[in-house]
Amino acid sequence: MPDEHDVGRTTLGMTARFVVGPIWVSAITMEDALSLALGARQRGEKLSFHFCSVNGVVESSRNPALRTALEHASVAAPDGMPLVWLGRLSGCTVERVCGPDFMPQLLDQGRAERYRHFLYGGANGVADRLAQRMAERLPGLIIVGTETPPFRPLTANENDEAIERINAADPDCLWLGVSTPKQDIWLFENRARINAPVVLAVGAAFDFLSGSRTRAPRWMQRLGLEWFFRLIAEPRRLWRRYTVVNLQFIGLVLREALRPRFRAR
Repeated sequence: MPDEHDVGRTTLGMTARFVVGPIWVSAITMEDALSLALGARQRGEKLSFHFCSVNGVVESSRNPALRTALEHASVAAPDGMPLVWLGRLSGCTVERVCGPDFMPQLLDQGRAERYRHFLYGGANGVADRLAQRMAERLPGLIIVGTETPPFRPLTANENDEAIERINAADPDCLWLGVSTPKQDIWLFENRARINAPVVLAVGAAFDFLSGSRTRAPRWMQRLGLEWFFRLIAEPRRLWRRYTVVNLQFIGLVLREALRPRFRAR
């Protein structure tokens, strides 16, 4: 859990961060995040991008493996307006950097440098549809592979073989479209073995950008109401995440705010 340090702490020398409940979230803008990713290959870096939502914050409070993954991320971007608001209250310059917005921008801007992309995740057919839609939208886009892992946990041999296939395709960006916390933990545990300069755990971005799901209107996104749109669209699947989990998130934030180091300021 974040302890005595102030806003502005850095992890692995990459991004300044601020506290949200049990984790540190990157104080970053969309432009800064794109610049980091686009420059990774030239700088010889191996970066990991995670996108932190309210649900991810709550999950990390009870899942040490997820918390460790986010702690060691090059970027733990604020994917959700509540996190952005908390960052701004902490005095940080921060914008919402969410997977469904970040992914098409990086795919687009990476074309000039002939960045190579591998799509790993989604339900059956989703990665292929996403590759087709993005290729039609962005002429010259280079997608060197797609793969849909089984929903069950991979065996050690299956995991090794998947990493071998990814490395053989030689992508600059590996995109993970599984789910939190599975994708975040997988990224942390396997990052050292993946040669791609940038690995990004973007989750539901695969569904939104492939057309498998519909996103909320922009005005709802700006007001922090995207969760409400998704709840209406999928109430049986998401009711707990957007009722119980939202209340748990508020509790975590209040608990952190009331710790003695804040009361003394």
